[in-house]
Amino acid sequence: MIESLLVANRGEIARRIIRTAKRLGIRAIAVYSEADAEMPFVLEADEAVLIGPASPAESYRNGEAILTAARKTGAQAIHPGYGFLSENAGFAKQVAEAGLIWVGPPGEAITAMGDKINARNLMQAAGVPVAPGTPDPVDTVELALAAAEEIGYPVMIKASAGGGGMGMAPAYDPAQLAVEYDKVRGFAERMFGDGSVLVEKYFPRIRHVEVQILGLADGTVVALGERECSVQRRNQKLVEESPSPGISADTRARMLAAAVKAGEAVDYRNAGTVECLLDPTTGDFYFLEMNTRLQVEHPVTESVFGIDLVEAQLRVASGLPVEVPTTPHGHAIELRVNAEDPKRFLPGPGVVKEWIEPTGDVRVDAGYGPNTTVTPFYDSLMAKVIVHADTREEAIEKAKAAVAGFTIVGPKNNLPFFAELLDNPEFVSGDYDTGIVGRMR
Repeated sequence: MIESLLVANRGEIARRIIRTAKRLGIRAIAVYSEADAEMPFVLEADEAVLIGPASPAESYRNGEAILTAARKTGAQAIHPGYGFLSENAGFAKQVAEAGLIWVGPPGEAITAMGDKINARNLMQAAGVPVAPGTPDPVDTVELALAAAEEIGYPVMIKASAGGGGMGMAPAYDPAQLAVEYDKVRGFAERMFGDGSVLVEKYFPRIRHVEVQILGLADGTVVALGERECSVQRRNQKLVEESPSPGISADTRARMLAAAVKAGEAVDYRNAGTVECLLDPTTGDFYFLEMNTRLQVEHPVTESVFGIDLVEAQLRVASGLPVEVPTTPHGHAIELRVNAEDPKRFLPGPGVVKEWIEPTGDVRVDAGYGPNTTVTPFYDSLMAKVIVHADTREEAIEKAKAAVAGFTIVGPKNNLPFFAELLDNPEFVSGDYDTGIVGRMR
């Protein structure tokens, strides 16, 4: 097993990784920016190294600073968490070239799945269902219009290098496509340094369901159930649950088998997620993308399968076997507690004057606490509330109690939204889609 681990991340995921590392007797090393000097993850690590100013480009996305910290502390391995450099194939290669262990998939798999057009084509060749769309970049608006005519409106214009719900826009007619094409292309060039876009069929009513996969050290790829991720704002997730309340046993079996095929197609190792769009009217599903890292919502899978996915990642990276559970138990729900107002979901950073976590049978993965500061430099996620019960109905009741028992004073937060959602008849029924938040507003 790895003996020393540098966590190249911050906040709740850094604390989460450090917690497992310490349980396994692994020396946990944190890196931090000037803005994060007093954050809990820094104080809880066995060792911590300042790597730069608040700006992510000068700290958490500064690969050379992170590698320098690894050399300085004698770290044996680097865990990137999610976001920042977690899906940067170049950094994964640099880590390996430095003689360190990368706790993630090979750089080749990151590269293969990081480009949406390439990923679509790979999956189609592997027999994984993909939505109707363009197999090559559409370099002009004229090509985009011709593709949309063939696919049929509405369509989604997507940045090939995009992710995290960014760089995409629907178009219901040629006039809207012409406007959105230029916007998405310009955004992609600014944000990702790659203006390539594709055109894909857009489904106005769709569910977002994903499968957790694990590529083992011996080359086997296994699927650990699915997660429902359809409660979203701006194409970004707010709530996840497992199992999905919206799919049949047959659809589940087909989706899990397709996810394993997807992993095998790129010789996948370590933890990853195959994201799918599910048409609730037909039961058909389509490959959306593969996230070549640990997901924010991994705790719901841990809850229903009784596995520590970070430990599994570390074992795979160490070349060790993993005891993979095959049968899920009960139902789990995760709520992402963000520093944002609960109506318009606009960021609301500030000093945490009061922080009281819910007690009882609930898991809270928090990045913040009393007297910490939510700054505007990073993602607004403050904590995740995870509940697990024998049934979905019981899990919803536990989630309600957890929301009621969570007090945050200072930054704006979306706890009032969750209180509303958990009483919403559409959500409670389980028959909801990605439009649910819009219908609540």
